[in-house]
Amino acid sequence: MTASPSSTEATSMRTRLCGSLRVEDVGAAVTLCGWVAKRRDHGEHLAFVDLRDHTGIVQCVVPGTVDVRSEYVIAVEGVVRPRPDGTANAELPTGEVEVGECVVTVLNPAEPPPFAVADRVEVDEVVRLKHRFVDLRRPSMQANLRLRATVNRALRAAMDRQGFVEVETPLLWAPTPEGAREFTVPSRLSPGACYVLPQSPQLAKQLLMVAGVDRYFQIARCLRDEDLRADRQFEFSQLDLEASFAGQEDVLEFVSEAVLDAAEAVTGVRPTDIPRMTWAEALDRYGTDKPDLRFGMELIDLTAVFEGTGVKAFGAASVKAIVLQDGAGLSRSRLDGITDRAKQLGAKGLAWFRVTADPGTGGDDPALALDSPLDRFLSDQERAGLLSATGASAGDLVLVVADEYRLACTVLGQLRVELGGRPVGEGPYRYVWVVDFPMFDGFDEAGNPVPAHHPFTMPHPEDLDRLESDPASVRSQAYDLVLNGWELGSGSVRIHRADIQSRVFSVLGIGEEEAQARFGFLLGAFRFGAPPHAGFAVGLDRLVAIFAGEDNIREVIAFPKTQSGADPMTGAPKPLAPGVLAGLGLQLIPSKG
Repeated sequence: MTASPSSTEATSMRTRLCGSLRVEDVGAAVTLCGWVAKRRDHGEHLAFVDLRDHTGIVQCVVPGTVDVRSEYVIAVEGVVRPRPDGTANAELPTGEVEVGECVVTVLNPAEPPPFAVADRVEVDEVVRLKHRFVDLRRPSMQANLRLRATVNRALRAAMDRQGFVEVETPLLWAPTPEGAREFTVPSRLSPGACYVLPQSPQLAKQLLMVAGVDRYFQIARCLRDEDLRADRQFEFSQLDLEASFAGQEDVLEFVSEAVLDAAEAVTGVRPTDIPRMTWAEALDRYGTDKPDLRFGMELIDLTAVFEGTGVKAFGAASVKAIVLQDGAGLSRSRLDGITDRAKQLGAKGLAWFRVTADPGTGGDDPALALDSPLDRFLSDQERAGLLSATGASAGDLVLVVADEYRLACTVLGQLRVELGGRPVGEGPYRYVWVVDFPMFDGFDEAGNPVPAHHPFTMPHPEDLDRLESDPASVRSQAYDLVLNGWELGSGSVRIHRADIQSRVFSVLGIGEEEAQARFGFLLGAFRFGAPPHAGFAVGLDRLVAIFAGEDNIREVIAFPKTQSGADPMTGAPKPLAPGVLAGLGLQLIPSKG
């Protein structure tokens, strides 16, 4: 949704905005400022100039000729009048009026732009980013940036209404154990020592809870030196919050209120309350911890159907399936491609079954048959069980993976999205809370469990007694918010008790000396009275991208990096001068590659 252009943004140089003029303004004398979108000469006595600012385009009629070209910055004085009969432009909000008898003042000439400033023009991304100052003039980019501002405003208002106070935390920080690679900042005043740019304000906001701030938030800038992709940049923004004397239910309520307010501010419609499911349920039904609820195609368990089977391909711990409606018409080469994709994702193989009407039966409700290289190996009971469990109809395609449970789920979960999904920015907006994540996600080379979130996440109270004996079975009090298959953010109830934190560190293989070296400032603060607290962070770039209908967060960031991490506009990253390096006590070692 684009906000209506304001007619009150007057300055000493302009009285109105281009896109604000309507029929009710006929007769008004106006001064407009903007960029020339197009100039059309009608002989020596008349010229038309389409003038553009961030609110839109209006046609200006100039007596005689005018020496301007595309992207010249000009001021126009004239009178609003109706367009002549038959010349209205229904594609423009200003299309029923024009500004006549115009006097044009060139405020700044411009070179021809590297590409047309229009949404309908396709431009190479590197060219767009190199000339981002031109790219941002396009109506869609202007709308995206203003939509982002609308979201920020709604989030801030929601947090303020719920009693949160905005506090800014440092950008120069100490290394933290949050799982991602950090950007390092050498210290000139302490040669050999470094700061890092924060992956998040995680530890700082926990210290604010110890400090008695009670409810904190900020729209925080975070930096992570990770590979870039459609939903990830080096720099990103998040709505970061933390609350004392609060638990999971409180945080889910705080965040739900904020993101639903933002959706309403953008669309004018408030989504319904956000459902929730456990991590185990999400994996079982959708094969992922970030399920897209806009479409069905849920995973189906066929393990019982093939229990004791003689079909070697199905002799695995778990047998899972998905049904692609009307997918039976896929070619054999396409099916081979899907099978190869399943193997790329880690499966040993993939079985497929086309569901057809049995030609041997007649009537209005013919029996179903299976068309597959494996069909001849199935018993009648297995064949019937597969059809019954999947509920497949004639014309459908059943895809089956037999493997270790989690692998079977994740492979089919990815195929589900690739075969049945839709662009993440396409509506409707389907939020879901995913709760009860595992405390740990596998083991490292030393045999120590790896935190699924971070080592300050509170274990589930029902599982605390198994922390040392069976860490893989322990659930955490962690939770994610998912929208249209994108993880918007994560949060958790934090450990505030020294005894529990020591137990978690011990399980992770972090000794007391190492814990003090890495987290001493936090652990020391906790000795002075840490309240129970919990928090969350919402990825703003992802949230805004979905609202804007974009599938890449670069489209809602003013100055993003390319996928290689470069900034074509400024040329960053660039080498530092030898003198600068010497002042920092640094020497760069050339790459051996």
